[in-house]
Amino acid sequence: MSELDETNDVKQLEARIKVAREAQIPRREQEEHYSQAQLAWRMVIELVAGLCTGFGMGYGLDYVLGTTPWLMIVFIFLGFAAGIQTMMRSAREIQLMQDKPSSDVVSEKGD
Repeated sequence: MSELDETNDVKQLEARIKVAREAQIPRREQEEHYSQAQLAWRMVIELVAGLCTGFGMGYGLDYVLGTTPWLMIVFIFLGFAAGIQTMMRSAREIQLMQDKPSSDVVSEKGD
């Protein structure tokens, strides 16, 4: 076998190894791109969920304890505060994702 044939065989083997390694790399199923509208809806839903949870808990306790409407009012405010806190946490998370260069995100997911 000549040196030229061995060189071609080695190059073909290296190409096959490269293709096999690339097939092993996990691929993202979907781009992690969120529009501003999606982020806004997420925050609105978090706020409304906090309010509804507070209302439900307050109404239920008022019904059981017979203290209508006092606990409902208190828990609505507590739910509102929890919703605001969750919105702020989400905003901070979104800000960190936008500040991070996209190459860091890819390398973290791929490693």
